[in-house]
Amino acid sequence: MVFARKESPNVRRLLIGGALLYLTLFIFLPLFIVFTCALQKGIVFYFSSLKDVDTIAAIQLTLITALIAVPLNLIFGVAASWAIAKFDFRGKNFLLTLIDLPLSVSPVISGLIFVLLFGLQGVFGPWLRDHGWRIIFAPAAIIIATIFVTFPMVARELIPVMKAQGNDEEEAAITLGASGWKTFWYVTLPNIKWGLLYGVILCNARAMGEFGAVSVVSGHVRGLTNTLPLQIEILYNEYNFTAAFAAASLLAFLALLTLVIKCLVEFRFRDELKAVGKQGIH
Repeated sequence: MVFARKESPNVRRLLIGGALLYLTLFIFLPLFIVFTCALQKGIVFYFSSLKDVDTIAAIQLTLITALIAVPLNLIFGVAASWAIAKFDFRGKNFLLTLIDLPLSVSPVISGLIFVLLFGLQGVFGPWLRDHGWRIIFAPAAIIIATIFVTFPMVARELIPVMKAQGNDEEEAAITLGASGWKTFWYVTLPNIKWGLLYGVILCNARAMGEFGAVSVVSGHVRGLTNTLPLQIEILYNEYNFTAAFAAASLLAFLALLTLVIKCLVEFRFRDELKAVGKQGIH
């Protein structure tokens, strides 16, 4: 029999107080400063800053990048997790290593790699130039770099879920005559829907907030290759602090909204994982 250890009230208060102090210093206080500085010159100036042509272009590029990167990573994540969790094949561990690669490589190094590949002096640079293709210092580079740094998000959430569920339901469906496609749509996908949504939320949050990789490949062309994080940096470096904080508040609001959705999905996702665990025990 395992007995739970009960800490003294003073220890609990100390731990809770330390956690609240940490959250206040590194989360609540920075958010308060961002929104306070954004509204420093009034609500009219706040919205006029967000209506700036370059800021609107940065918002649009950020949304377009997320709309392209997230669905592609969703498809890759489902396919990779399906293959890794449901099948045994040669090179499985190598595939897992490749999936984890963007998590272990600095985003700045990732961007530099794409410059060395697709830049004018890169490996494919002369061929791209001769055929009229431009990737580096163009929106295409932003999208490619974002896809690279975010592609582990969905797969890493789905692999443990699929492994926990096993293959029993899929094998039963195939035995009853269902095709592989129908088995996926009517058996596998409903079982992983919350884990899939959780991975998509994390992938979208990283795609909208990515800075290091896109900073290297963007060229900082105003109105063309600046995402919202890059636009914030430019405004801040130009001492346009209020406009910079206004743009930052928009990104912070999206982050908070993502966090709320993440917590809701995580709560539901945790309940389903518990149900999967109980089925495995029985």
